[in-house]
Amino acid sequence: MKERSLDTSYNRVLRVISPTSENTLERQTELSLKKWTGKIHCMDCNKLMKKLPAESVSVIVTSPPYNLKNSTGNGMKDGRGGKWSNASLINGYADHDDCMPHDEYVLWQRACLNDMMRILKPNGAIFYNHKWRVQDGLLQDRSDIVAGFPVRQIIIWKRKGGINFNAGYFLPTYEVIYLIAKSDFKLAPKANAIGDVWEIPQERDNDHPAPFPIELAHKCISATTGGVVFDPFMGSGTTALAAEMLQREWIGAELSAQYCKMAENRLKTQKEIKLA
Repeated sequence: MKERSLDTSYNRVLRVISPTSENTLERQTELSLKKWTGKIHCMDCNKLMKKLPAESVSVIVTSPPYNLKNSTGNGMKDGRGGKWSNASLINGYADHDDCMPHDEYVLWQRACLNDMMRILKPNGAIFYNHKWRVQDGLLQDRSDIVAGFPVRQIIIWKRKGGINFNAGYFLPTYEVIYLIAKSDFKLAPKANAIGDVWEIPQERDNDHPAPFPIELAHKCISATTGGVVFDPFMGSGTTALAAEMLQREWIGAELSAQYCKMAENRLKTQKEIKLA
């Protein structure tokens, strides 16, 4: 007889040993995360995700490094800058050069998504922001990263365009957000009336080289029904700020001590404004 594998995920064990209402289960899950919530953990996100209980996080909102310095063009790939000499990412990030060999980068991002899926609740979703680009004259649409994951929808983030020096294609003016959703995921009431093209300007007055607009993070989180929010690439703390505004519990991971400090300062400033 074939032996059946035992499902020992955190939520499913709870359902067996203590049959409770969904609201009670939600509270129990959030209590299990208390030592992690409300903090930016200055560490590798994969290491943190391996510590978190399975099926414990409701929403993941993130924008990973795009690996822009690994490029077939002459813009930022070799550090000379050329026409992009003033680009914020000319030197990469504080603790990441943004120039991995493409195959390694894809494997890394897929490993991150696998870890995200493990900690995501059965009714949870990932809002995964990325940027398409042209490489060797062909569109690189990041399908090699998201292939096999349950992509339910692609949201277009329409932002301001920069300057395009390449006569081979039109000026890019948008990025994408992959809505990667588990089977039981549902939007918050009335959120299904929101369109899939979001016109939101880039973040300004932020010292991070690639800041994520707080309006974008806010829109993602507010479209969900509740639970803990996680960002594995917290950067300057934007997802945490949006979660605080919506009175949602959150967890963040960030490799750079410099950006962790930046995020903590932004959160402190927001709390001081609320108390004033």
